[in-house]
Amino acid sequence: MLNQTELNEFILLGLTDIQGLQPIVFLLLLYLTSLLGNGAMVIAEPRLHTPMYFFLGNLSCLDIIYSTATGPKMLTGLLFGHQPISFGGCLAQIHFFHFLGSTEAVLLATMAYDRYVAICNPLRYTL
Repeated sequence: MLNQTELNEFILLGLTDIQGLQPIVFLLLLYLTSLLGNGAMVIAEPRLHTPMYFFLGNLSCLDIIYSTATGPKMLTGLLFGHQPISFGGCLAQIHFFHFLGSTEAVLLATMAYDRYVAICNPLRYTL
């Protein structure tokens, strides 16, 4: 007879087991700071809407999406203490985490080439 145990979810471990510190850790995490800071920078800075700063604005938007890929599930687990996640949910988080991370790496390489063109060929670069 074979063992027929099947797992549908697993439990995420938090940063601390002390119940009094979990709301503080919840508030101090970088998710809200990242979300509000990048969002305010994109909205409030008019220079980000010019061609010279096109990639910097896209990097801020990518950082917002990147922190949203895993942040909410982790924060709700820390706040409420119930931390199971399904395999499908974990797979989706890992997929978006890796996809957005590689997109950020490509965007940073493109930004480096863009700065190279702006410095080495300033007459060909439009402001």
